[in-house]
Amino acid sequence: MIAGKRKKHILKSLDKTDYISVNDLVKELDVSHMTIRRDLNGLEAEGYLIRQYGGALKSKAVENLFSFSRRVSRKKEQKEAICKTAAGYIQDNDVIFIDCGTTLFRICKYILNKKNLRIITNSLPVVSELINCSHIKINFIGGEVVHDRKAVYGMFAEKALDEYRANKAFIGADGISLKNGLSSYDEKEGKISGKMAANANKVYLLCDSSKIEQDSFFKMAPVSIIDHLITDKNINKQLVHKYKKNKIKVIIAD
Repeated sequence: MIAGKRKKHILKSLDKTDYISVNDLVKELDVSHMTIRRDLNGLEAEGYLIRQYGGALKSKAVENLFSFSRRVSRKKEQKEAICKTAAGYIQDNDVIFIDCGTTLFRICKYILNKKNLRIITNSLPVVSELINCSHIKINFIGGEVVHDRKAVYGMFAEKALDEYRANKAFIGADGISLKNGLSSYDEKEGKISGKMAANANKVYLLCDSSKIEQDSFFKMAPVSIIDHLITDKNINKQLVHKYKKNKIKVIIAD
């Protein structure tokens, strides 16, 4: 099993219990003690767990990784500002992808006055926010509904996206770095966002500054796929310069 999948398994195990032992992980994952210790040390460095002799304790960060409901309240002010700014780039008659991230559904309230929009999404919260807007057409991607994430994923959803094209895609990511591109904690989510980006003329990545120059487990797209990075005012100014040098327009939300 590759390192990314091992780490995801560890974090999901910690999401269910407060402590996990090295010995249990060795048996579950069929790898060496040294490999597990290296994985745990790496996750501790990222703030997701606290190393203890013989295992690890859950940190608060783990509780926000896998559930939409838990993640949605994190960095609420930054996410609102990012979405309000992003909405300014949506025009009447646009056809747009909106993915299922906990940032993205907030954009809905800021586009209610747009005319003749077509939204293509796999997000149940996005559909819920816009379902009563008769002037906004919604194409909901079919597939497997994942209850915790409040979204649709899987092979059928990915195939369905191949049939659509949009002039703009608004996507999220759990990490972005110039070296390794856009990444996600979840393979299924990452594949959907990557498909949306690949099938759009322009790609807007919405993510708070804490995720910039950070890498997660699943690489979903190269950094070159995005045209605009919309983030909050806490971004390091040196990073802004570096991203602009790589032909990515950085937009800082008020």
